[in-house]
Amino acid sequence: MGIAYRLTPHLRVRLKEPIGTLIQGSFIETMNKFREMVGREKPTRIIAVGDTVTKNLAKNRMFPQLSIIDNKCMRKSTRPATLAADVTVYVRNPPATITEEAIAAIQESLRSNNSIKIVVDGEEDLLTLIAVLHAPKNSFVLYGQPREGIVVVKVTPRKKAEVAEILGAMEDVRKAK
Repeated sequence: MGIAYRLTPHLRVRLKEPIGTLIQGSFIETMNKFREMVGREKPTRIIAVGDTVTKNLAKNRMFPQLSIIDNKCMRKSTRPATLAADVTVYVRNPPATITEEAIAAIQESLRSNNSIKIVVDGEEDLLTLIAVLHAPKNSFVLYGQPREGIVVVKVTPRKKAEVAEILGAMEDVRKAK
């Protein structure tokens, strides 16, 4: 398991801000607003990053094609999500890093027509960036914004460039070897 990227202190602060559209409100409000967005924009794929957002989608009968979870909520262990998926993949991804293994699993999952659940041993937060970078155009990548709501990232060439710039500002461990 090689580490590809490591989060820097500067980027830790920057990434506290949503990289997409923040939908604020209660569970019901955010899911209703998201359902309206899906109906209006008809995304190519829906990708969920995080246990709470993934579970909330499932409770609302909206099933992402790719779910990335770590069986934690706000860094505390939670009961594993019982989500329907054609395939479950397990990867290691230590906190504040992005591993080659996680990148490969996301890339492979996005090439598949199956519904896939990636279960991360470590932390899944930064994998949002990899999902946006590799998702098909007009996909939605969702993640939770703690104590505020959910963030919906519509995958566009501009958003992919923004994410590539963020990744470029991370410590690239591959080059350091």
